[in-house]
Amino acid sequence: MTVRAPRSAHGATERAAASAPFGYHGRSLIVDLGSGRARPEPIPEDVLRAFIGGTGLGAWLLCRHCPPGADPLGPESPLILVTSPLVGSRLTTSSKFAVVAKSPLTGMIGDSLSSSFMATELKRCGFDALVITGRRPGPTLLRIDDGAVELLDAADLAGMTTGDTEAEVRRRLGRGYRVACIGPAGESGVRFASMANDGGRQAGRTGVGAVMGSKGLKAIAVRGSARVEVADPDALARIRADLSRRSLGHATEKYRTLGTMANVEVFSRLGALPTRNFTASTFEGAPSIGGERFRAEHRVRGAHCANCTIGCEHVMTTRDGGSGATGRMEYESAYALGSLMGVDDPNAVLRASVLCDELGMDTISAGATIAWAAEAADRGLLGGSGGPVPRFGDGPGLVEVLGAIAERRGMGDLLAEGSLRAARRIGGGSEAWAMHVKGLEMPGYEPRSLKTMALALAVSTRGACHNRSSAYEADFSARVDRMSADRERGAIVAEGEDHSAVMDSLVWCKFLRRAFDDFYEESAEALSRVTGWDVTAAELRTTGERISNLKKLFNIREGWSRGDDRLPRRILEEGLGDGPADGARLTGGELDMMIGAYYEARGWDADGRIPDAKLAELGLDGLGAAAVGG
Repeated sequence: MTVRAPRSAHGATERAAASAPFGYHGRSLIVDLGSGRARPEPIPEDVLRAFIGGTGLGAWLLCRHCPPGADPLGPESPLILVTSPLVGSRLTTSSKFAVVAKSPLTGMIGDSLSSSFMATELKRCGFDALVITGRRPGPTLLRIDDGAVELLDAADLAGMTTGDTEAEVRRRLGRGYRVACIGPAGESGVRFASMANDGGRQAGRTGVGAVMGSKGLKAIAVRGSARVEVADPDALARIRADLSRRSLGHATEKYRTLGTMANVEVFSRLGALPTRNFTASTFEGAPSIGGERFRAEHRVRGAHCANCTIGCEHVMTTRDGGSGATGRMEYESAYALGSLMGVDDPNAVLRASVLCDELGMDTISAGATIAWAAEAADRGLLGGSGGPVPRFGDGPGLVEVLGAIAERRGMGDLLAEGSLRAARRIGGGSEAWAMHVKGLEMPGYEPRSLKTMALALAVSTRGACHNRSSAYEADFSARVDRMSADRERGAIVAEGEDHSAVMDSLVWCKFLRRAFDDFYEESAEALSRVTGWDVTAAELRTTGERISNLKKLFNIREGWSRGDDRLPRRILEEGLGDGPADGARLTGGELDMMIGAYYEARGWDADGRIPDAKLAELGLDGLGAAAVGG
């Protein structure tokens, strides 16, 4: 099948419609794997301005193309890849794309971001978004070359790791292609499978790799030559130079030197590092798996994402003899595969992290689900189901369990379902220590000693998430007492979610946020210079609020209720008894109080539902509500 973009005499793809603003093509590409047909679909300019791109436009497209009540792993449920108007502008950190789908973990909106040249190449194909529906009967490679779409048999790629898949696709198709793919975990339907792309970078959370695998789609290869012009290239060049200079300042220094791994020892000293399945908040082995140790003994080189001046990535290799394992290491992986499992061997943690990338699994959900299983095994609830039994402190065993999950072998079949479903299946009270929100496993932040973060985790539309509000920043500032709960946290979390919604829709990297003197003002200026719109800071603030509310509308449509905004029982029933957070607690009453304040700050009713007046205020009574069937 072939869908071609219109060409200009100069070789650049023309904007799809006269109304398409600069920075956009003004259309998406809809690919139906079942019928084998592809078609372009216009995206109106008012939609682009209202939701920008990235996760914002992705949420709108999900509302439009996902039928109410659809099975996340059914053929009718779409997989959506979205760029933004900033992609291709060479503004620092702007080469990112969003992957949006109904999450097979939560049954609600799922989105994940990835920084890579895949974003720029996808946009060069002549579309602002790729919407994939339907299902193929066997492993398939989707090739998009300057708008020409082909579905190729990929049976021989079945079972390959993500790295081997990408290498083989590039060898087969030739130069210039960027590749997104799944590993064995996505093929076998592990609910927290990830999508790898462009040299091992991951769109990790919410199970987007499982959605891709459910469609029989092993890989997506894109290549294009389309260009999108910006409205004011001279002004944009000045913005680019200034922002690049500021991105190399003190605010990003720790990321360049130690990466996010710097957080391991700091969080442990603060009593904020979840340990042994959230039974403690400090880890005696933190120095062994912290940034300093990894940098001194395991670091191979630094690395940069596409169009990034910060360079937070650090490529590490094992030093334990035998066959080495080399890959990127991040704080969340060190937490989930290290402290949460009580593993203090850096080689084992690194091997586990690299294996997750090769198999195509989210490290956070993998580690948190295995930690639940280790506690269940300690309590005599697991065993006899075949394969390795997880145990705290067992690094080699952790690596074995990850392989069993990807293959759904023995106990791995249970753990591939994620902690919520696994706990419901075995019972025995194990839901009390299944550490998730809405089905998405908890990231590396201890809610009992970080009260703003506790609220953000409970109310996040995609489940337990640290990246859709960055609420921990308030806890680590002088703005609040992180050990106490109060109503002020409601407005703080709402503001943080809206701020993140704008960042994730433009799409800026979160690590750039401190380089702005005035985020909304400067982002509005950059967007204006790209698109030709006259965007104000106030408009962008409203855009962030609109996107946050649209995500909530999708969840309400899919059955969300007030009871879904909650934290694991362990967090609300057990206090901390170690280190700096000794005695820290969070009661159900305190959490309910903060949730009520959050709903109030949002202008929602006491049950967390959005009044008609708020929908009208945000323009969602027409533009957005039509997409959700309102």
